[in-house]
Amino acid sequence: MKSYEETLKLLQDKGQTQLLKYYDELSENEKEALLEQINNIDFDVIDAGIAAMGKNERGSFKPLKALRIEDIEKEKDKDLETGLDAIKNGKVGAMLLAGGMGTRLGSDDPKGMYNIGLTKEVFIFQRIIENLLDVVNKAGAYIELFIMTSDKNHDKTVAFLKEKNYFGYDEKHITFFKQEMAAATDRNGKIYLEEKGRVSTSPNGNGGWFASMIRTGAIERVKSTGIEWLNVFAVDNVLQRIADPVFVGATINHNCEIGAKVVKKAARDEKVGVMCLEDDKPSIVEYYELDDKMMDEIDPETGERAYNYGVILNYLFNVKALFRVADMNMPLHVVEKKIQYVDDKGAVVKPEEPNGYKYESLVLDMIHMMDSCLPFEVKRNYEFAPVKNKTGVDSVESARALCKENGIEL
Repeated sequence: MKSYEETLKLLQDKGQTQLLKYYDELSENEKEALLEQINNIDFDVIDAGIAAMGKNERGSFKPLKALRIEDIEKEKDKDLETGLDAIKNGKVGAMLLAGGMGTRLGSDDPKGMYNIGLTKEVFIFQRIIENLLDVVNKAGAYIELFIMTSDKNHDKTVAFLKEKNYFGYDEKHITFFKQEMAAATDRNGKIYLEEKGRVSTSPNGNGGWFASMIRTGAIERVKSTGIEWLNVFAVDNVLQRIADPVFVGATINHNCEIGAKVVKKAARDEKVGVMCLEDDKPSIVEYYELDDKMMDEIDPETGERAYNYGVILNYLFNVKALFRVADMNMPLHVVEKKIQYVDDKGAVVKPEEPNGYKYESLVLDMIHMMDSCLPFEVKRNYEFAPVKNKTGVDSVESARALCKENGIEL
């Protein structure tokens, strides 16, 4: 580990000496932890993020046809056979993005630990693993499950799942790894201290998962088991169907590098990202980038809106394609956030309004690096019940209602 003097020199060069302001007040263990954290900061991320602000220009958008439910039914038997064969031969892995906390739900625990049950305990992690076990039982073979945590929730996540005996999943087929963290700054690019002995950091966005697999060594498990496809999904959707054999088979049979589960938009202006082509490559156009002309454009073949299928963060990536783009620089997105910090008097402040920036890479940029994509329509009420808020839209309440609709006991 670098010494105090070496660390001070680094911070002087980077214009970030405020990170050592309270160093003399810390215990020896706290000093050591702070120096280690500072020396792990990727300062290039901050420089690149600030330099890119307002410059992430989008290309030319075109519609991308989805494989609709009626089309899926026609090829279902063939795709099911292909998908089950891939799963049985260990070619499919499941990649759970679980680095977040349940803060918006009023919980200090990892989001996956949140209990949505009414008459019994039903945890978000439990729902996801039970859905994955449905496929394991159907295929008669375990699927390697990778769980990406973060510095903020790793220990609690691992301890919780171990305590719950992984909700019946075989521990031998679970690999945990931590997502990389990025330092958070004020609006001038100065890195915050969230405590006197701790730098303010946050997970580096949902686009950082594959880079984190490589840097932590989790990718060696992918290589050693012969996985060719990774199904990437978020922790908050309690109806998430993972390693769905028909979805896997359809993506393989259509010779696409990525499959993307989508749902038909509930309204022309629903606030969801929509699958499209951008400069003739797969991409996602955000809802606020859809102008009236795009929202009202009609597909002459189907009579439906041309930009009509929203993503639900459930993607099937080809591993060879991921390695092909692994060394490419992904765009950085600078996001305004409320960031806890230590003020000039040494007091911890929890702001009520955004006061700085977090730096993230997004999975939509990974999609745009791929050469081909199959948008795969699923039934919204069967596969999409995100738990983002305590009440209202995409909430614990709405997820409970949808679970009940699907015969899941709560």
